[in-house]
Amino acid sequence: MLHFNFDYYRPSTIKEAVDLFVKLDKRGKKPIYFSGGTEVTTLGRLNLIHTKAVIDVKGIPECNDLEIRENYVVVGAAHTLTKVFESKIFPLLGEACVRIADRTSRNQITFGGNLASDIIYREAILPLLLSNSTLVIAGIDGVKEYPVEEIFNEKLRLKRGEFLVQTKSDGKYRKQPFFIDKKRKSEKVDYPLITLELLKVNRSYRLAISGLCAYPFRSYEMEQALNNTNLSVEERINQAILAIPAPVISDIRGSRDYRIFVLRNLLLDGLAYLGGVRA
Repeated sequence: MLHFNFDYYRPSTIKEAVDLFVKLDKRGKKPIYFSGGTEVTTLGRLNLIHTKAVIDVKGIPECNDLEIRENYVVVGAAHTLTKVFESKIFPLLGEACVRIADRTSRNQITFGGNLASDIIYREAILPLLLSNSTLVIAGIDGVKEYPVEEIFNEKLRLKRGEFLVQTKSDGKYRKQPFFIDKKRKSEKVDYPLITLELLKVNRSYRLAISGLCAYPFRSYEMEQALNNTNLSVEERINQAILAIPAPVISDIRGSRDYRIFVLRNLLLDGLAYLGGVRA
């Protein structure tokens, strides 16, 4: 159970949510936005967060969009990971969502909650990075759209009082071939060692990874190495590994060397699956 009491609010518009935040913040309530609530509950039990007011955005229509609009896939932040997967609206994203946690947790964790999480993995960002998606953010200054690489730098960079409304992805990426795999220390449900996603666009490969470093990322330098067809596949992978953009995690789930070993095999599998290995 949580060790503190809080007031609960469920606004029906973006403006109402933002106005509530401003009002409650001035009262010293330390409000937080809430959609699925799994992380709020978990961190609250550990006394890592404390608030006197929760603003639930699930009642906001824009946070519940799930449609193709003008050839863009629009996914509201309030949808559960299960709903995003089962909609089949964006396979690149859905397959990432269905690999997060277990079924029971996916029924509670929201798409927006995963993206804004303080947990390092945030796997739902990988397809958004690969597809150069746009994130719609609401705050005191209104509703704005940001390229994913501008608003997501190691984590979702929201200003105080802002919340994620939805994401927009070019519909052309619904049909592009991709490879995704997730490796854990144990086959049972556990935090991942590595989640890797490759997207093939015009015979070139885009790469995004979670769990290897302290934050999820897309690396253009690693992609450049993987797309250098003048090299053998082994040399391409070696060059890609040398271009990893941050220190590789070493913890009880896997050492640095073991994670690199897993990464190497995932890259081999992915390139083979997408036809990127030369004979």
